[in-house]
Amino acid sequence: MKEENVILVNIKDEQIGLMPKLEAHEKAVLHRAFSVFVLNKQNEIMLQQRAHQKYHSPLLWTNTCCSHQREGETNIQAGSRRLHEEMGFKTGLKELFHFIYKAPFDNGLTEHELDHVMIGYYEGNPIINTEEVENWKWMPIEDIKNDMQVHPEIYTIWFKIIFDKFYHFLEDHKS
Repeated sequence: MKEENVILVNIKDEQIGLMPKLEAHEKAVLHRAFSVFVLNKQNEIMLQQRAHQKYHSPLLWTNTCCSHQREGETNIQAGSRRLHEEMGFKTGLKELFHFIYKAPFDNGLTEHELDHVMIGYYEGNPIINTEEVENWKWMPIEDIKNDMQVHPEIYTIWFKIIFDKFYHFLEDHKS
């Protein structure tokens, strides 16, 4: 299978090139990414546990799905595609905000991403792709916040960063 390219960007999210995904993570080059949070009517987030065979962060819990946009794909198109590929369902997505973060892994790779954070709503159960996802669960937002403080080692490094921003976004935009 051909390795996917990521879209290299500047801090204004303007495309400046393409690079193979692994090389971008080895060189810690800023690239475009997205993170999807799917919630239900009980205000729970659908979490996924990354598959055991993933090359980084295997078996750690994270947001519903995240990945990288393909060239020519909008953020929403990319989020919808990957949500269906990983979790087996489609739902409407809305982009909330974006930000830049840099997070090194123990294996020498580094995430340096301009991350577009999206939200969607769904009431069913996913049909997970076991090549990508080991397990899933619904978890109340406050329980995630508390569990991250007690068990930070079971969550992906980027989810801990993104969840904090997502949590504060929701707090700031309560109607």
